[in-house]
Amino acid sequence: MSTHDAPAVADVPAMPAPRVREFQAHSIGGGLALLLGLIGLLGGIAMVVAATTVSATGAKAALIVLGVLVAISAFVAMCGLNMVAPGEARVVQLFGRYRGTIRQDGLRWVNPLTSRTKISTRVRNHETAVLKVNDAYGNPIELAAVVVWKVEDTAQATFEVDDYIEFVSTQTEAAVRHIAIEYPYDAHEEDGLSLRENAEEITEKLAVELHARVEAAGVQIIESRFTHLAYAPEIASAMLQRQQAGAVVAARRQIVDGAVGMVEMALARLTERDIVELDSERKAAMVSNLMVVLCGDRATQPVVNTGSLYQ
Repeated sequence: MSTHDAPAVADVPAMPAPRVREFQAHSIGGGLALLLGLIGLLGGIAMVVAATTVSATGAKAALIVLGVLVAISAFVAMCGLNMVAPGEARVVQLFGRYRGTIRQDGLRWVNPLTSRTKISTRVRNHETAVLKVNDAYGNPIELAAVVVWKVEDTAQATFEVDDYIEFVSTQTEAAVRHIAIEYPYDAHEEDGLSLRENAEEITEKLAVELHARVEAAGVQIIESRFTHLAYAPEIASAMLQRQQAGAVVAARRQIVDGAVGMVEMALARLTERDIVELDSERKAAMVSNLMVVLCGDRATQPVVNTGSLYQ
């Protein structure tokens, strides 16, 4: 395991424990509440209209006052109706105190004196801008990431942070920058992790760090991926030459390994079938010629020897 693994785990930030957790708010079906509210509103209007048919002054005033009070009470009660769509929730507060969350979709009724804050619980995407940072070797690189997330605890998202959307955006950028400086773009050591060669492992570490950063806001990280990874333009050409040189060296190494095997096989077959007897000097010359033919990057021109073996 690379020595870079330990800092990635040790540097995960420790967020404060949440002071409030989500629980279900007390609510009733909105259909019955709407029906009772309409009946009360119509009843109040009917009382006011009926007061015009009464001749007694006291009874007329009483009916008017009662009708107005009933209509106002019905209207106020109907203010407690909430239309909750799928993928949404309502955070209920009464005089500044958290009284629960409504997640059940449809028409619901709660205490009309409460305030209800709408929060989306749908799955969201956040894509960072292309960030320019220095990797573990100090090379300037550019990278960007996309994070798939959703609100899991509406109470924490409302009360633990000022703006949970901005919080996720800022913490995502911070996590991407931190991961970038912990690992190199290309590892010089064979067992070292690098951003280019070990994208899956680095992505898992990014998800762990993101979860630790946004957990305080009641946010669940579903997936995180790098969408852009490249050297900065000022060193891109130099690093491309280095990568090409490494590829050429690797290809040459494979060619030489194959050529050595073919030469060994040729000498073994010649000796096994006793086609020709070669001394050490002639074997060395044959090996040299075969290696030139097999390892050369240009076509060879054969020379036909019509004389003896040694001419």
